[in-house]
Amino acid sequence: MQSPRERSEVRPRAGWMVMGERGRPSALDVCRVLVVFLSLFPSVSLQCKILKCNSEFWASTSNSGPEEEFCTALRAYNSCVRRTARTCRGDLAYHSAQHGIEDLMSQHNCSKEGPTSQPRARTPIPPPSPPLLPDSQERSDGPEVCHYERSLARNTAPPNYTHCGFFGDPHLRTFGDDFQTCKVEGAWPLIHNKYLSVQVTNTPVVPGSMATATSKLTIIFKNFQECVDQKMYHAETDELPAAFADGSKNGGDRHGANTLRVVEKVPGQHVEIQARYIGTTIVVRQVGRYLTFAVRMPEEVVNSVEEDDNQDLYLCLHGCPANQRIDFRSIRARGAESQAASRTRSSFTYQSAKAKCKELLPVEDLYFQSCVFDLQSSGDINFTMAAYYAFEDVKMLHSNSKRYHLYEKDAFMSSAAQRGKDLLSLFFLNLLAVLSWILCCSVHL
Repeated sequence: MQSPRERSEVRPRAGWMVMGERGRPSALDVCRVLVVFLSLFPSVSLQCKILKCNSEFWASTSNSGPEEEFCTALRAYNSCVRRTARTCRGDLAYHSAQHGIEDLMSQHNCSKEGPTSQPRARTPIPPPSPPLLPDSQERSDGPEVCHYERSLARNTAPPNYTHCGFFGDPHLRTFGDDFQTCKVEGAWPLIHNKYLSVQVTNTPVVPGSMATATSKLTIIFKNFQECVDQKMYHAETDELPAAFADGSKNGGDRHGANTLRVVEKVPGQHVEIQARYIGTTIVVRQVGRYLTFAVRMPEEVVNSVEEDDNQDLYLCLHGCPANQRIDFRSIRARGAESQAASRTRSSFTYQSAKAKCKELLPVEDLYFQSCVFDLQSSGDINFTMAAYYAFEDVKMLHSNSKRYHLYEKDAFMSSAAQRGKDLLSLFFLNLLAVLSWILCCSVHL
């Protein structure tokens, strides 16, 4: 039986690239490509920190305005790039940015002398856009296919929305409501399907410790029919942009472009990305030095897997690999047995960590336990807020209020169920081997 959302569509192109405008490239286009290049190769942005210069410049020039304002922003961009000279000297991206600025200065007749106030996002002259409404109330500014619930066949059951969250040490809540604490150092995929891909990079919190936390996040929205162009959102520590990597805040130039939007809730701390054409909402936060991720997504979109694509490593769908998981049940025992050792790792004992987490998380569920674990592992008080906001995102994004709280018994049952499946698979494999052996023996006899 075909899915109610199956219809003729332009197959989204996989891959980590952003489509550019058709036509002859200009210095402006080259600079936009440079932004994407920097996001794709984190080592460049780590060494040069030039990504921040680019994102500020494109945010300040995303709307048309007086030429003198553009020149002011361009001079500020030039100053920002020049400040990175010591760490970026000899870097191809740095020199490309320099040449791009020179070309733009020439094209727009901008003087190198003049005001260089910090770039600021300009608001257009027309009245501000109306507040964002739920999908069913949104104005009709695109084809039906670009509004997820409206595009479903009539008389079909309402979509079932699922939630995945990733925060703290890190802790993972999967689309199936499994709660896990993982090591997963380095780059790992959270989501990958026909419509979007999400990847995180986790770095050690304390040298020599297993504790890691998310320092980078990249989201690719693949081009979809007449709704949206392919867009990339990239965030890292101290750089939580209010726009996509190309400086835009919506899905591009197609008819349904406004069904994909970046909305800045708190500058530098909280961004929401609304992808109404696939019924999806993503929340990205920076808490302390690290990022958190939460998403609300229809089951149909979650399971829209590319053909011949192995989904086993996508954390939101299947959880962390067994060899990357940390047993949550050992947290209390470890804390109670070695308070002296915990003082050497951090300023929190098990009891003091519990008291601190209780201030924001009164229910002793797995979010509370994750807060205690993170305080003991790192001593970083910001992890208390990370757990708090992760639970606030659950309340906003999860469709079942009875499943907001998860407890240790839920994690244990989930783990037991997985072990049961593994044992059952092993039993059937052994049974098949025995039957094959008996059959071979009977043939020879």
